[in-house]
Amino acid sequence: MNLDQLPDNLPIPADDGAADHLESKQLPVIPLLATDGQTVDISQLPGRTIIYIYPMTGRPDTPLPDGWDEIPGARGCTPQSCGFRDHYADLQTLNARVYGLSAQSTEYQREAKARLHLPFELLSDSKLGLKEALKLPTFQAAGSELYKRMTLIVREGTIEKVFYPVFPPGENADEVLEWLRSHT
Repeated sequence: MNLDQLPDNLPIPADDGAADHLESKQLPVIPLLATDGQTVDISQLPGRTIIYIYPMTGRPDTPLPDGWDEIPGARGCTPQSCGFRDHYADLQTLNARVYGLSAQSTEYQREAKARLHLPFELLSDSKLGLKEALKLPTFQAAGSELYKRMTLIVREGTIEKVFYPVFPPGENADEVLEWLRSHT
């Protein structure tokens, strides 16, 4: 299974309006465990932060959940993460830090961070605290509730830009860079 490439003819996610309420919202105080073992309160981060939220990162040795490719927007976590990895230096030049966030456990995320050589941390929201506090959109797959893919640009704890839906995921980092360059 090649997680780096998206299959042809994936269903494209539609904008269902589930993120329309997020711009200008203050992030809640919710401590999240990062892959480096630190606890991060994203509401308290200074400056600008990119938080890309994704359903789950697959593993090459583990089949994806049944029907995964039929769920609009589910497939593509590896290309999205690798896009932010590949543009990490550009994002730092624009004074933006990067975090990935999913409902997966920190242990699971550590494997992905190492395998994909990510220079930034992944945050675990396994209790879906942000979903509850911000009413973030989710979906069900393989008996788990997972986040729908979106990217937040946060400044001083306030959401200033939302990318939703995100498709194709591998181009999301380019879109974020373009937006940042026009808003610095």
